Amino acid sequence: MATEAQTLSSEARARPRAISQWLFFVAALVFLMVVVGGITRLTESGLSMVRWEPVSGIVPPLNAEQWQAEFDSYRQSPQYLQINSGMSLTEFKEIYFWEYVHRVLGRLIGLAFALPLLWFAVKRAIPQGYGWRLTGILALGGLQGAIGWWMVASGLVDRPDVSHIRLAIHLLTALLIFACLVWTALDLRALAANPASRPARMPTGAIWTLSLLGLQLMYGAYVAGLDAGYAFNTWPMMGDEWFPSGADVLTPFVSNFVDNPIVVQFVHRWLAFVVAILVATLAAEAWIKGERKAAGAVVAAVVLQILLGIATLLSGVAIDIAVAHQGMAVLLLGAILYAGHRLGARTT
Repeated sequence: MATEAQTLSSEARARPRAISQWLFFVAALVFLMVVVGGITRLTESGLSMVRWEPVSGIVPPLNAEQWQAEFDSYRQSPQYLQINSGMSLTEFKEIYFWEYVHRVLGRLIGLAFALPLLWFAVKRAIPQGYGWRLTGILALGGLQGAIGWWMVASGLVDRPDVSHIRLAIHLLTALLIFACLVWTALDLRALAANPASRPARMPTGAIWTLSLLGLQLMYGAYVAGLDAGYAFNTWPMMGDEWFPSGADVLTPFVSNFVDNPIVVQFVHRWLAFVVAILVATLAAEAWIKGERKAAGAVVAAVVLQILLGIATLLSGVAIDIAVAHQGMAVLLLGAILYAGHRLGARTT
């Protein structure tokens, strides 16, 4: 009886709606983080800050002497020595700005998640079974910070650019955090609407769609990291051929799918349509089951994403279009999660 009374008391204190709204807010911050990360990459700003100072790094240079010291540190980096030699202090401030915003936003997300989580925990407002999920997301956030520096460090030793593989890991981890936030928020929103609601199960169609989308997002990061988007700016063919016959081929052959910019762009171009087919299948399932809002959302998102991808190529990777393409990838992920959650919703 005492245990039953304790459970009822805990359920009475639980605030699933408030927690759901908070998680959606944090997910929006992660979306913004991905967009700013895209700008940072496209402006070649990611290596402008050559030290990792998780606490003191929140304070930017405040006077001419501090700016000069920061610039002097950057001038020892491979990017400056091999690419930006002769850059002025004013030009350095421009690239420093985006990397600084990116890092500060990461810290802001950490605080925006950790502090409310602590408050909800102290108030015992977290519904039963969700504490481990929220703690896991917090741990992922800490890991993401370490991955971010691990990525930047790859461009501070010999090469003047970050590893495209580490860039992909960094992006995919951010999107995993976004997905966990959205899925958990949807579960809690359903719980707030119906106390008999149980956590949704991911349907098989959504699992396949998300798996292929994850592969496509990885290739998108490869394209960005290898500057593969600049290789061919024509559509649908690459120049005058579907695949350029004169392209260099790496050995072993499998390495072309990771390190060859032309092959990476080719895969990213056409894998998009495989993802689109799976999205259409998921949308059809949602439509048949009466989830027409979800069906419309995923179809609109994938069509817009493909159009933005084509526009990015044809524009010669114009920054505004390329950033919109990266941001739309996050929205497409969110739409698929929403559709999958609607299809996998359960009640007792």
